Amino acid sequence: MGDKANTHPGAAGRALTADQPASVRNVVLVGHSGSGKTTLVEALALTAGAVNRAGRVEDGATVSDYDEIEHRQQRSVQLSLVPVGWDGYKINLLDTPGYADFVGELRAGLRAADAALFVVSAAQEADAVAGSTRMVWEECAAVGMPRAIVVTHLDTARTDFEQLTQVLAGIFGGDDPDAILPLYLPVLGPEAPDGHAPATGLVGLLTQKIFDYSSGERKENPPDDTQRDLIAEARNRLIEGIIAESEDETLMDRYLGGEEIDLKTLIEDLEKAVARGTFHPVLAAAPGGKQGLGTVELLELITRGFPTPLEREAPAVTTPDGRPRPAIGCDPDGPLVAEVVKTSSDPYVGRISLVRVFSGTLRPDETVHVSGHGLADRGHEDHDVDERVGALSAPFGKQQRQMNHCIAGDLCCVGKLVRAETGDTLSAKDDPLLMEPWTMPDPLLPLAIQAHSKADEDKLSQGLARLAAEDPTMRLEQNQDTGQVVLWCLGEAHMDVALERLRTRYGVQVDAVPHKVALRETFADKSAGRGRHVKQSGGHGQYAICEIEVEPLPQGSGIEFVDKVVGGAVPRQFIPSVEKGVRAQAAKGVAAGHPLVDVRVTLRDGKAHSVDSSDAAFQTAGALALREAAADARINLLEPVAELQVLVPDEYVGPVMSDLSGRRGRVVGTEQAGPGRTLVRAEVPELEIGRYAVDLRSLSHGTGRFDRTYARHEPMPAHVAEKVREKTEIRQS
Repeated sequence: MGDKANTHPGAAGRALTADQPASVRNVVLVGHSGSGKTTLVEALALTAGAVNRAGRVEDGATVSDYDEIEHRQQRSVQLSLVPVGWDGYKINLLDTPGYADFVGELRAGLRAADAALFVVSAAQEADAVAGSTRMVWEECAAVGMPRAIVVTHLDTARTDFEQLTQVLAGIFGGDDPDAILPLYLPVLGPEAPDGHAPATGLVGLLTQKIFDYSSGERKENPPDDTQRDLIAEARNRLIEGIIAESEDETLMDRYLGGEEIDLKTLIEDLEKAVARGTFHPVLAAAPGGKQGLGTVELLELITRGFPTPLEREAPAVTTPDGRPRPAIGCDPDGPLVAEVVKTSSDPYVGRISLVRVFSGTLRPDETVHVSGHGLADRGHEDHDVDERVGALSAPFGKQQRQMNHCIAGDLCCVGKLVRAETGDTLSAKDDPLLMEPWTMPDPLLPLAIQAHSKADEDKLSQGLARLAAEDPTMRLEQNQDTGQVVLWCLGEAHMDVALERLRTRYGVQVDAVPHKVALRETFADKSAGRGRHVKQSGGHGQYAICEIEVEPLPQGSGIEFVDKVVGGAVPRQFIPSVEKGVRAQAAKGVAAGHPLVDVRVTLRDGKAHSVDSSDAAFQTAGALALREAAADARINLLEPVAELQVLVPDEYVGPVMSDLSGRRGRVVGTEQAGPGRTLVRAEVPELEIGRYAVDLRSLSHGTGRFDRTYARHEPMPAHVAEKVREKTEIRQS
């Protein structure tokens, strides 16, 4: 793969514009938190001439991490786009957060990209690589996305590079570890006092040339016999790996027969295999100097080995009402189809939408149709509106560099799309279309919040609406049962960022409060109650007496009211009043303040006064009768039970099942869910899984996933119910 020098003049200070899809490369960087993705983007930007000096994450000076939250936390929390130019190509580098809480940003990056660079730190444990990154690798493999691996932090590790590539082949290679092989090997410099020899250059396994970076810029040196001998074994493995993926079936026979395969043929076959996603080269990179070690080789791989947008199959499209439409192609002259992959807010500019254009050409000041469907359960109601496109720009950190147009295959930012949200489709107003959505993780960690003050209360709803519009992995819930406002997040870091953005970006201060679970109450056995509401204080009095019986009903029956009054003891016009009072009290609860359900209330008898009886008096008597019946009965607290489906690697099945049992859960079955993975199905009280999103991640080293659905309410064990009642009494006191 290429051994050319950079011929691109650099792009610092101006927007790069692509005129044809073939000159665009969209690449997402994927990797564990701390693997060095942002630092690598900075080094690539420096080598390509997009910046004059490389910034450091620790100093808050990188192009990718420009948000104040990222500066404080010294890690990426959002997707960022850094376009650079190399050898006449526009490369859109999509830097993604490595922390699992921000996987929604990662998935948006995968949607916008055509290839992925998996960044692995040589200083990290193999478990960290296997745990959090392998699942994303498998997702990319499922859709055939081309991938390469970049090893960073060579200067801080004592790991042998060739040994590490073999470990990576075992982690990512699956049934074909020979499809993951290095293209270059590090050239080590003089040994330091601590015994560690830093990498000062690379040797190309195909060309056998040496690329020396010791001066801070790449210099090419001819191969020598010593290096040839050192790399001979690795070179042979690489050649065999390339030939195995070649479309020329005679090539392997010729090679095994002793024929020397032409270097040009090997490079062409390598580039085709990488673009097809069947061969995954491993490269090394380290920042430093004007050209960081391995950055030129990486840029060459991206431009020559990774596919163009023309080679990517676009997501399926339909009309907004669901009628299928023909597949779209990456044609700048085709019908406009673009997708909002990220939404953000700027205090000065307003809403900014990062858009990937899949077909047609997007231009400023034109009117487009904005269509968003399928996320109503997360607070994003379906919408179909026409909007006028504002200015187009190419983001570069905090800067927005103006663009005149954005063709199919390219990415840009669009200003002032008021209604557009992440995941929405932009299309021609006279031919509206809707793209098939990408899979977004379900947020399963609840955060109950309330406004800190009256001033915050006035701004809260607008701030939450903007927050939800930016982040489809966050679900906003107004819980009718508990009366709480709940933000469902992916994890604690996701939660912290949401609260900080509410405070700093939207000026809303909120307090986190304990999350309540929607409990219910019911009668465990029959009971009777008498409600007497008699008051006489001069003038018109109040008089109402009613006698009721209460009995439990099967689950899901609700409140059933039966009138069995005989002889007109309770006048007919006041029987609905008794029912209204009973239902009002049932909604408030009779023991611990939770709604009463699944009982039959029978009105048996009562008394009325010709003058002092009224609708209000009998409502009060009905409520008093229900409370008296409850005082003499055993009341069961009912708790919601969730059906959990937990997907984990086989080695974690035992610990997961044990943990579920410790949460009062019942494991109802297990089944294989693909090679090396098991699906555990269980029923667990919702009181016990409030933090399960965090706990499962810890238990499974980031490899576990789960879904939850409401199953039913069922009686709570007596010792747990007693604790709930004690908490209620403390709050009431």
